[in-house]
Amino acid sequence: MKLDIQSIHFTADQKLIDFIQQKVDKLETFYDRFVDGEVFLRVQKNSDNSRDNKVVEIKLRIPGDTLVAKKHGVSFEAATDEATESLRRQVKKYKEKILDKSGA
Repeated sequence: MKLDIQSIHFTADQKLIDFIQQKVDKLETFYDRFVDGEVFLRVQKNSDNSRDNKVVEIKLRIPGDTLVAKKHGVSFEAATDEATESLRRQVKKYKEKILDKSGA
């Protein structure tokens, strides 16, 4: 799937970009009609000095809808894991909704 990965106010290394691409590509095993996607990577300044300041936001376009997950973590990898897991659940719900409509 074509992903547009944007790191805001820093440069993401190729290893991180490959990791994100690999994680998002795995979602295609659950649903194969993704149009494209966008990933936004940010380092958020927290007033309480907490370590989970890495933000990953993933938007995946499918015909007629957009699925979005935004997660915080101590690393971009951890936040990506959480976001892709959230998207996996959303994809399953979306597929169930489509099957219910077509079966009704």
